[in-house]
Amino acid sequence: MTLHRSLSLASSLAVLAFALAAQAAAPSTRPWADPKLSPDVRAALLDKELTLDERIGLVHGPMSMPIFGIKKPEGAIGSAGYIPGIPRLGVPALQESDASLGVTNPLGVRPGDGATALPSGLAQAATFNTRLIYEGGAVVGREARAKGFNVQLAGGVNLARDPRNGRNFEYLGEDPWLAGTLAGAAIKGIQDQGVVSTIKHFSLNGQETGRMSANSVIEAGAHRESDLLAFQIAIEKGQPGSVMCAYNLVNGDYSCGNSHLLNDVLKRDWGYKGWVMSDWGAVHATDYIVKGLDQQSGEQLDAKIWFGEPLKVAIEKGEVPAARLSDAARRILRSMFAAGLFDKPVTPGGAVDYDAGAETARAAAAEGIVLLKNREGLLPLAKTAKTIAVIGGHADAGVLSGGGSSQVVPPGGAQRVVPLGGEGMMGPFRSQYFNGSSPLAAIRKVAPGAKVTFDDGRYLSSAVTAAKAADIVVVFGNQWMGEGEDAPDLSLPNGQDALIAAVAAANPNTIVVLQTGGPVSMPWLGQAGAVVEAWYSGAKGGEAIADVLFGEVDASGRLPMTFPAAIDQYPRAELPGLGLPEKTQFDVVYSEGADVGYRRFVTSGQKPLFPFGHGLSYTRFAYSNLKVTGGDTLTVSFDVANTGARAGKDAPQVYLTGAAGKALQRLIGFEKVALAPGETRHVTVTADPRLLGAFDAKANRWSLTGGDYQVAVGASSADLALKGAAKVKARTLKP
Repeated sequence: MTLHRSLSLASSLAVLAFALAAQAAAPSTRPWADPKLSPDVRAALLDKELTLDERIGLVHGPMSMPIFGIKKPEGAIGSAGYIPGIPRLGVPALQESDASLGVTNPLGVRPGDGATALPSGLAQAATFNTRLIYEGGAVVGREARAKGFNVQLAGGVNLARDPRNGRNFEYLGEDPWLAGTLAGAAIKGIQDQGVVSTIKHFSLNGQETGRMSANSVIEAGAHRESDLLAFQIAIEKGQPGSVMCAYNLVNGDYSCGNSHLLNDVLKRDWGYKGWVMSDWGAVHATDYIVKGLDQQSGEQLDAKIWFGEPLKVAIEKGEVPAARLSDAARRILRSMFAAGLFDKPVTPGGAVDYDAGAETARAAAAEGIVLLKNREGLLPLAKTAKTIAVIGGHADAGVLSGGGSSQVVPPGGAQRVVPLGGEGMMGPFRSQYFNGSSPLAAIRKVAPGAKVTFDDGRYLSSAVTAAKAADIVVVFGNQWMGEGEDAPDLSLPNGQDALIAAVAAANPNTIVVLQTGGPVSMPWLGQAGAVVEAWYSGAKGGEAIADVLFGEVDASGRLPMTFPAAIDQYPRAELPGLGLPEKTQFDVVYSEGADVGYRRFVTSGQKPLFPFGHGLSYTRFAYSNLKVTGGDTLTVSFDVANTGARAGKDAPQVYLTGAAGKALQRLIGFEKVALAPGETRHVTVTADPRLLGAFDAKANRWSLTGGDYQVAVGASSADLALKGAAKVKARTLKP
């Protein structure tokens, strides 16, 4: 066990004393301290005691990382953001860190403080395993508490509408049911540890190019059926304390000042009780508070501290209702009460079991690795292999991670950092980080009898020589992706496609391991013996890769987004806004509407390189005994059998393929099942009725047309083995 104390003992004792003093107050003087009362009642009672200045203090706060001359605010631990507390009333400060993939330490603001790096969002989504995602969230929540953070900026659920999006790796794929279900599990995992989690970025933050001025244009019903549905499902399942709005505009209004999104959809239709915080540098006016924003975050990045003195003046003049400010304060306090920040306050300096966290990350990484191709059973490798050449990818150092605000630095620091340079807000973050989980070392450990060589892949001639001298070749292809920029195309940078092609031509037993932030083109696919998508695999990624290559665990990952054959299979072959001057507004027209990813491939009849849900196994699975019952929704049951010779895990997927005479395709259910050889498991899936219907924007309701509904069960969106149908009643549902 590795133990770590993230803050000094003196600091820990000071925070503990503050917390104990707050708890010690008699209920008669502080009735909101009564844990028997609901969070809503407690927040209302506390709000009544706040002065105007104290309310103003709750709704804005500074960035607390050392960038652009910004200094860490007094009282802040140091990370993404900080909202000072109210000692007079026992209100703790909000200490906020980014946490999509683990507790971050941006630019080393807390010297020497590392954290468990979870696999990327796409890697986690590829597990199709809700339990693993929850456990990853719990790791983040526990480590956050130990470090003194009580708010985690987690829960990324933006749908992958463009494979070049620089932040796809943080998110959970292209399907609203998969992404919403898994995001809800991650959020719940964090919050069950007594820490607030956000969900972000609300909504349609679909590209990084021009993200501060891109206007996402979409039909209202299609928005509800796609990105908004993913958020709605995740909010229902995870109950995040805060929603973070996005940088971009949505149908003409900035997300953080979009009354339709924040007031109408989120707070009115969904009845959301938490608070809306801005993304850092996403507030443009004081009246955003009237439009639904409750808190200005990272205020130094905005033109003004809009929710500071300007808001106070607007309240005093009656330009902003005082009741709206009280509502914002109550929402913040309500989430703090609901998460336990008052009753079980976070006290920094706790012990962190990094070994346990790393094992959780390893399990998710191994289960998220997708076996895309396996010619003639080349994988799993035999441990008796005599010579193995490992080539490229910095595999001697560790595994790659994505860049930006989600970058997690492991305990002890990264094994290797490769600066990429760059300017602007994200320039300081443009470095490739490799942790100490070396695939090369892991391969050597699993196959101790083999001669394992390493070539860095810089020169084709050297790599080809190494490949020819080996029985087996494992060549790595890396695509670094990061916040603030999109990939210009789907190639592997730095000539790696040519490297892989040359190596595969020299040795037919070449296994390609991809470490990417999303789909890439594979011009060498026909030559490769096997292809493994390892994503960004986190704290124990090297071991997880070796586990899958040698069959220590089954290959059971499934693609959470489509891998296209070419970028022109997407509706926007050229990135909107590319090359425009900074701050120039432009439209990103989502003409595909709700048909994101595989849904559009099905309706257009195009064939992708690899379909959504695809992933090979080291064993075989068969589906049978389909039963479909209708009524208010669809219930689908079937058997899954392992017909192979070894244990394995499958992720059977249930799709709606027709609704009352309309052909379509939507994922309506999935389950991850572990089966011994010869074992059969009965699976039952009941569809969320919203997945069967359409959203009527004029009536502001979900509508299901009565009639026959067709379903299919299969191994991917393009591999459907069982088909059935049942009648569904006509009905409407609340928005």
